[in-house]
Amino acid sequence: MTLAREPSQWPAPAKLNLFLHIVGRREDGYHLMQTVFQLVDLADQIELRVTGDGRIRRQLGLADVAQADDLAVRAAQALQQFSGCRQGADIWVHKHVPVGAGLGGGSSDAATVLLALNELWQTGLSATELLRLGRSLGADVPVFIAGESCWAEGIGDEFVPLMLTDCWYVIVYPDESVNTASVFADPALTRNTPHTTIPRLLSGEPTHNDLQAVVCARSPRVAAALDWLQGYSAARMSGSGSAVFAKFAGAAEAEAVARQCPPQWQVFVARGLPRSPLHQALEAWRRRER
Repeated sequence: MTLAREPSQWPAPAKLNLFLHIVGRREDGYHLMQTVFQLVDLADQIELRVTGDGRIRRQLGLADVAQADDLAVRAAQALQQFSGCRQGADIWVHKHVPVGAGLGGGSSDAATVLLALNELWQTGLSATELLRLGRSLGADVPVFIAGESCWAEGIGDEFVPLMLTDCWYVIVYPDESVNTASVFADPALTRNTPHTTIPRLLSGEPTHNDLQAVVCARSPRVAAALDWLQGYSAARMSGSGSAVFAKFAGAAEAEAVARQCPPQWQVFVARGLPRSPLHQALEAWRRRER
C-alpha cells in the first residue's frame, strides 16, 4: 500500500442546536433530548499524514488538552484498534471553532478523523461501524459522521435528515467556556419538556433551549451576549453554550450585525449547510483515487 507523501486536508464543520428540549433521563444518567442540528460553514481544519510505524501522534492541537484526552487522537486510536490497522498517523488540528461553546468542535474533529482515516488507511469500515465508534467517543459525534443537518432525539444519536431553509447566522462567543457535564447536572435544569414531532415543528410550534436559563444564571457573560444579540433578531444559545446565535436571511444583513459586536466577544458569520463539506471532500478524494 502506498502511503500518503504529504498531509491531506479535511474540514470539521461546527453545528448549531436550533432548539434543545430535555424530555427525560435514562437510568444510566444520559439525558433524552429532541433537537435540530444545523451544520454551518464555520469549521476546524484537520491535517492527516499516514505513517507506517503504527503510532498516533498529535503534531498540533490545543495546548491545554493532553494528547490522551484529545478527541481527534482518541478517534484515530479507536479506529486503529477496532480495524486492526497497523498504520499510524500524524494529526494537526487547526482550531477555528471555539472550545466549550456548544458548537460541537471536538466532536466534529473526531468524526473527521474517523471518516478520513477510514479512507486513508483503507480500513473499509461501514457507516454503521463508524457510527458505533462515534457513539463510543461522544453523543454528538454520530451527527457529524452522518453529515447532514437533521432532527435528532434519544441521546442525540437518532436522527432524520431535514432540508432547512438557506440562511445565515451570526454566532457570538462571549470568551467563556461552559462545562457541559456541570450544566446537565445542575438541579435547576428541567428534564420534562413534552415531546414534539417534526410536523409540529415545521408548522411553527414554539421551541426553546432548556439549558439556556441554567447557563445564563451561572454566566453573566453568556446572558449579556444573548441580550445584545436579541436586539437584532430572535437569539438563542447553542447546545450547552456558551455561544449564542441569531438567524438572518442574507449574508449582508448578518455581516452588518456582526460589525456591531462588542470587541470583548468573538463573532462569526456562518452559512447554514444542508450537508457536511467533509462528505464532499471524501467524495472528491475517492474520485481522485480511482
